[in-house]
Amino acid sequence: MTNQTEFLIHLLDENQALDIRVLDVKNHTSVTDTMIICSGRSSRHVKAIAEKLIEQSKKQGQLPLGVHGLETGDWVLIDLGDCIVHVMQTETRAFYNLEGLWQN
Repeated sequence: MTNQTEFLIHLLDENQALDIRVLDVKNHTSVTDTMIICSGRSSRHVKAIAEKLIEQSKKQGQLPLGVHGLETGDWVLIDLGDCIVHVMQTETRAFYNLEGLWQN
């Protein structure tokens, strides 16, 4: 696990993200090496987790390449290059089942 991944997991845990999963996807895609998937209790919680992650990543000199979904808070994707973070509401996460998609 890279220092960046450990840093992101620590931030997510600190902000009470639920069910944090780390997927090694470097053998499945050239887009990224790692995906981190976690849940928030509500759209407000999802947004707060994502905003804190973006803020702290910038302070560490890691500018996100892209952020999508922050407006609604159902599913926020933060592209940090070697790592993509998905912060989702529980229902959205269950519906899309990214863990099942990328683990198979």
